[in-house]
Amino acid sequence: MTQFAQAARRSTLALRDLFEATPLQRNDHLSNRYGAEIWLKREDLSPVRSYKLRGAFTAMRKVRGSNPDQRHFVCASAGNHAQGVAYACRHFGVKGTIFMPVTTPQQKIDKTRTFGGDSIEIVLTGDYFDQTLAASQAYCREQGAHFLSPFDDADVIEGQASVGVEILDQLGTPPDLVILPVGGGGLAAGVTTYLRDEAPGIDFRFVEPLGGASMTAALEAGHPVTLPRVNSFVDGAAVARLGEQTFSRLSWAAPAQVLLAPEDRICVTMLEMLNVEGIVLEPAGALSVDVLPVLADEIRGKTVVCVTSGGNFDFERLPEVKERAQRFAGLKKYFILRMPQRPGALREFLTMLGPEDDISRFEYLKKSARNFGSVLIGIETKSASSFARFTNRMDEAGFAYRDITGDDALAEFLV
Repeated sequence: MTQFAQAARRSTLALRDLFEATPLQRNDHLSNRYGAEIWLKREDLSPVRSYKLRGAFTAMRKVRGSNPDQRHFVCASAGNHAQGVAYACRHFGVKGTIFMPVTTPQQKIDKTRTFGGDSIEIVLTGDYFDQTLAASQAYCREQGAHFLSPFDDADVIEGQASVGVEILDQLGTPPDLVILPVGGGGLAAGVTTYLRDEAPGIDFRFVEPLGGASMTAALEAGHPVTLPRVNSFVDGAAVARLGEQTFSRLSWAAPAQVLLAPEDRICVTMLEMLNVEGIVLEPAGALSVDVLPVLADEIRGKTVVCVTSGGNFDFERLPEVKERAQRFAGLKKYFILRMPQRPGALREFLTMLGPEDDISRFEYLKKSARNFGSVLIGIETKSASSFARFTNRMDEAGFAYRDITGDDALAEFLV
């Protein structure tokens, strides 16, 4: 057993002071669908509903062990690392200052306060995580506190490796494939380092949100690079730059092992897991399950472990998730329609809708035109094929229209 594997096992044992191992559950629904043994490592069922407590607790424990006088810890987090640090601060009775982006879901802010109590102070700053990170590090230097990185820290990586320790212990035999979400890379670095030491036959796949593919960029460049922009929807994995230490432990991966998950498709997965399985996953927590359809052919007959990394989902976001899922599935579209300004035009248009088509949005964008008026119209249907029939009828009737569903700029401005 390597030195890292030994340390990971010690850290896993120390975590039992806080919580029992999170469940590793065979999922019948997914197993039957893909003809495989699909197991979910339920990090969404930890005390803070994500794996982040592991790394935060391990790093704080080791710092306190070597320097008992260190009583002030600082971190930057989109939410889950913050909750882990808050929980650990209260456990050790130390002070924590937690920097969070102003875009962090309120549910995560409230839960962080709940876990930390009087031990922590929350500072909301920055629209993106990397702005928040810079502010927290500057504050840390001023205060002489210890900075707890959300991922780019050897002790944090060691703590996250406990997920891999538990997978092997709970399954009893190495799985064929482990699927891991990637943001800054701490979880993936820790788990793969341990499992490659202890069970070198395991294959891996890594999943990043399409709008935050920092590992993909790092592998292509041969070193971590900063993405020019990041889609913040998958807030638990929307990181513009992979960590230096995490990359050093992941640089062996082939680019083909990294899969990209479109944000709207992730919403389909989240709703399916909620409606079919009753499992609440945040966007980052659904990444590993989201790519199963892409891997369907190669996982048939195999044992696969998907790490569901978090379940801190703010249900105020549910309408947005549903909207994105419907658009990705082709069940909802938005059109700008050039409506003739004559009697009966609207009635004629309505006859083009099928029996399963519903109007979810209808708004005149320009009301002063004499002959035509522009209309924003949203339509929901039960079958994606309905839209082909609908647009054919509009073409035959001579209605001018534009489908703006896939136009991000227009959809964001108008919808």
